[in-house]
Amino acid sequence: MTAPAASRPRVVIIGGGFAGLSAAKALAGADVEVTLLDRSNHHTFQPLLYQVATAVLAPSEIASPIRWLLRRQHNVTVLLGAVDRVDVARRMVIADGGAMEVRYDYLILATGTRHAYFDHPEWEALAPGLKSLEDAREMRGRFLLAFEEAEKSDDVREREEFLTFVIVGGGPTGAELAGMLPEIARRGIARDFRRIDTRRTRVILL
Repeated sequence: MTAPAASRPRVVIIGGGFAGLSAAKALAGADVEVTLLDRSNHHTFQPLLYQVATAVLAPSEIASPIRWLLRRQHNVTVLLGAVDRVDVARRMVIADGGAMEVRYDYLILATGTRHAYFDHPEWEALAPGLKSLEDAREMRGRFLLAFEEAEKSDDVREREEFLTFVIVGGGPTGAELAGMLPEIARRGIARDFRRIDTRRTRVILL
């Protein structure tokens, strides 16, 4: 697929996060054709990801369709696609393994960030980050399953291990998680288990 030629300057924005949406909205009154590319068709309100990770909110409560958010802006086209590279010489964004090419006059890269493992990619399997809904679902699953495993165990020390959570990073997300996990363990689910006392949950923030 190749996007149709435009008579007005073409602005391509890669990323539908806060920066990409803000850039698109800032161009609402401009005489340009805007194309916003994202590999997801929804915008995630990242500050509340920790509440999805702790099962307080459902994923749908912090996700909004990008097209809906920009529905009143007639100079914007939203395309779903995973960007592979930018051909600077041809002024072309290549996506979906080459199946889609989008020409641009001006390019805005707003792809966001991912967590870093300091040249230790093997750590990711043990310690998921929290930047997307997929990350939040994975973390929520691990959090809740830890209590299930503790409930099944007859070993006191093993139970304590399952009830101990380590969070690396004391920024806003880490601090929110560190505060929310004990609340859920001590108040939200304490009555749901018969063999363990979830109020004994420990959270270590590094």
